[in-house]
Amino acid sequence: MAGKKLTCLKCAQVNRVPFDKLSAGPKCGSCSAPLMPSKAIEITPAILAKAAANDDVPLIVDFWAPWCGPCKMMGPEFDKAAAELSGKARLVKMNTQEHATISSKMRIKGIPTMIAWQNGRELKRQSGAMKMWQIVNWVPEG
Repeated sequence: MAGKKLTCLKCAQVNRVPFDKLSAGPKCGSCSAPLMPSKAIEITPAILAKAAANDDVPLIVDFWAPWCGPCKMMGPEFDKAAAELSGKARLVKMNTQEHATISSKMRIKGIPTMIAWQNGRELKRQSGAMKMWQIVNWVPEG
């Protein structure tokens, strides 16, 4: 069956979505959560590991913390970029304060840091706050 593999960001079930349905609000076959949310959502390290390993669509993760000034400035811009890229990429957030070991595991030296994954491999990373249009232009083509 042709399509793209997407890990549900809520229940971690891997779904296959036909190419022509990526922009049509696909939902998880197990829990009905949106598979291509138009807003950046918080995920857990377990969901990140599964999605980074399986997803055919670019997964962009913003590693941030609530005490970080540049992170607070980039948050709304990241949400705008998520809406702009809906159907092409999935933008998610990982709170490095809540998940303290994730920074060392991912070799993150400063926040905010964005990392893009697709088809089980890291494509690129960028540290520092960015505006919506910079994020959109940074995201690799799916």
